[in-house]
Amino acid sequence: MAKGNNSKLKLSYLTRIMLEKTDDEHGLTMPQILEELARYDVSAERKSIYDDFADMTDKLGIEIVKEKVGKETYYHVAGREFEVAEIKLLIDAIQSSKFITEKKSNELIKKVKGLVSHHQAAQLQRQVYVHGRIKTMNESIYYNVDALHAAIAGNNRISFQYCGWFTDKKLQPLNGGKFFEVSPWALTWDDEYYYLVAFDHFEEKIKHYRVDKMLKISVLPEMRGGKELFQSFDMAAYSKENFGMYHGEVRKVRISFPDYMVGVFIDRFGKEIPIHPAGDRRSETAVSVAVSKQFFGWIASLGRWVKIEGPDEVVQEMKEFAEKLADTYR
Repeated sequence: MAKGNNSKLKLSYLTRIMLEKTDDEHGLTMPQILEELARYDVSAERKSIYDDFADMTDKLGIEIVKEKVGKETYYHVAGREFEVAEIKLLIDAIQSSKFITEKKSNELIKKVKGLVSHHQAAQLQRQVYVHGRIKTMNESIYYNVDALHAAIAGNNRISFQYCGWFTDKKLQPLNGGKFFEVSPWALTWDDEYYYLVAFDHFEEKIKHYRVDKMLKISVLPEMRGGKELFQSFDMAAYSKENFGMYHGEVRKVRISFPDYMVGVFIDRFGKEIPIHPAGDRRSETAVSVAVSKQFFGWIASLGRWVKIEGPDEVVQEMKEFAEKLADTYR
């Protein structure tokens, strides 16, 4: 059989065909495989295809299974690095991430779908609902994250401008475009946004910043500071304490609630929180939180039967918050 012009690329094209066109439920017959190769201007003999299948298994780790169905013999890729269920989880995470723009979300989902066959990708199409979701408009988010990882891995400080939204719907630098200099230590998700947790050298404390609001990030030659604060740092506890990642003084707060609402507090703070009976089918817990307006707003959203019991100064702050809120609607 005469060879096509692309015969040197036969193994590459054959690998692509098998990955794209076959899976555990869909195979190709040998005539179909030869037909697909012909689309790439590659002609081949059956024996050479068998040799290529062996190379794909031994050298590329892609196992090809031969299966007899009636009078036909089918060949397909057996198993993949990612299962369809795992790809669905990845796509769900991309869709729900506010810090990734709609454009980048669509690009990333397209790449992720390339990890499965075309048949399996068709099953995922129904899940792709990026359009209309709330998404950041900062296209540099990918490069921000990359720069932050590089700084953390290299033990370097960074400088950046921090931005906010204005009434013209534009993201603009705050504080007159002033550059902040911090030591980055960790990245975390909270409420579908990406945050950098860092040591602020000016205030000498741990702070966090929304990554999609950071511009002009530069990795500095200076070594990071704040190591002693992060040696025992608990990221999970930090996220629980800071409601909506808003800063506030961390205090131990006692809260009482009806017994049937225990799930609300376990969902927010975890199963490790203490739960004590408070009488009359009520319970009480004590949790460490960054006391802020966002925390008071969360308490208010739970209704009149949830009450802050102490300490007294936090109870007073809650009263003032509620009174000011009521005044707004009088």
